[in-house]
Amino acid sequence: MLFRHPTAILLRSGRHLPRALFHASPAHFALKRFKLADIGEGITECEVVKWNVKPSTPVNTFDPLCEVQSDKASVEITSPFDGIVKDLLVEEGQVAKVGQDLCTIEVADDAAAEEFDSAPASAPPEQSGSSGVGYSTPPEAAQPSHPPAAATQAPQHHPAPARRPHPLDPNVPQDARASLTSDKDVLATPSVRHYARQHNVDLGLLAPGSGKGGRIEKRDVDAFLQRGSTQAATSQTAPSYHPTASEPGKDVTIELNRTRWNMWKAMEKSLAIPQFTCSTTLDLTELHNMMPILNSHIPTHYLPPSARPSAANQVISPASFYAPPAAPEVPPSAHYSRLTYLPILLKTLARAMLEWPLFRSSIASTPSADAGGSAKPTMTIRPHADISIALSTPTGLYTPTIQAADTQSVYALAAQLRHLAHLGRQVPCALTPNEMPRKGGTISVSNVGGIGAVESAAPVLVPGGGVAIVAIGRAKWVWDVERDPKGERRLKVGVSWSADHRVVEGAEMVAFMEAWRSWVEAPQRLITDSV
Repeated sequence: MLFRHPTAILLRSGRHLPRALFHASPAHFALKRFKLADIGEGITECEVVKWNVKPSTPVNTFDPLCEVQSDKASVEITSPFDGIVKDLLVEEGQVAKVGQDLCTIEVADDAAAEEFDSAPASAPPEQSGSSGVGYSTPPEAAQPSHPPAAATQAPQHHPAPARRPHPLDPNVPQDARASLTSDKDVLATPSVRHYARQHNVDLGLLAPGSGKGGRIEKRDVDAFLQRGSTQAATSQTAPSYHPTASEPGKDVTIELNRTRWNMWKAMEKSLAIPQFTCSTTLDLTELHNMMPILNSHIPTHYLPPSARPSAANQVISPASFYAPPAAPEVPPSAHYSRLTYLPILLKTLARAMLEWPLFRSSIASTPSADAGGSAKPTMTIRPHADISIALSTPTGLYTPTIQAADTQSVYALAAQLRHLAHLGRQVPCALTPNEMPRKGGTISVSNVGGIGAVESAAPVLVPGGGVAIVAIGRAKWVWDVERDPKGERRLKVGVSWSADHRVVEGAEMVAFMEAWRSWVEAPQRLITDSV
């Protein structure tokens, strides 16, 4: 008889009494190798930033194992097993290849134990139901009347950590879920968990949070820190680091952070791509004349609560006959009260991409050196327009992707841009693989005009960044004599393109640019596309 999974029984007096579930079979253990998964298109390696576990420490499913940094984002990797960490195969600061072993975890081999239990002489009938697997507590009759002698003579093993149900498991009773809440069980994004760890805040004290479904947000952690209600958090606060001020007149040497180091490597790899560049200007005058109408008809669910019209002013409601479908839920970070030109430029760019399959394509494979030049490169044509947005954040440059931009309205694109900018401003960056999917965009957009009075630029295309990239400058009013010899005042913006010359011809780049112009300078065409 071996001690398997410990549980706790709630007595009538309110005290918890530890209780052991006994199993008739010897414990079986298996050593699992945990490998680095493919977390993004074009990503072949990641740097292990920090380990959250140490050898010989128990872990449960969904517990954070480590944080890795790729060329695109920082990702928190969680444990897929319940077990004990045996070895860390990659040290902090080292680079691991996709498919490489990160660590080994010793887990209980339940399959082998079940095979042992199925033997004829497995267990007495009165203990056949107390296998210890699951969450339910065995009946009182299953307890042995005296301690078994075999348990004291069995070889010693590290006990497997108690199996616990996931807090979102619908099969677990609601009162049992509450008892499982800890800083590892609560709902929170990796960035919020990292922020809480930096300030030594136990997330279990904040559950449920103010976010959707009880998710803990960064504002919940900030409110807890302002209250300063717990002495434990104060006593365990890490000492703050105060860098010594450099003496005037002396050089200071600093090391690039991870994001800038990844940008360094990406720019070096970009030298392997022959790039074709061209520039032009787009006339935004017609679009400018439409903006007051578009701004006055922003759907209510995209407006901040303070700007929404009162329902009491409606004398006759459209829902009096039949309630319309509910509007999609929009987070507060995506609310806005005024449109800009960028979402409309993205919408028109997506329409042009539908006309040009080449610019909805990504390079699927390239010939390797050991193939002897016999294999030809392949490309994948996507059904929709996936557009990446160059986003400058406090921690570096990221390129989140707006997927299927052609299927979204201008208002929805504006909300998504606001939300991406909000995530990028968080420290650490709150962008996740949901915003930076494995397949990036086939075209990247850099809105440099939002930073300064830039008329043209030479954007750099990096591997995995699609087949083309465009930099959009700042719009300005100019005196144009091309349309009328007498001249007229027009609003124009400069755009600069760089394309992968291995797959995009110069003539094709110019023709695609003109297809985009036809949508931008005649935005009335979007009416037939159901803006």
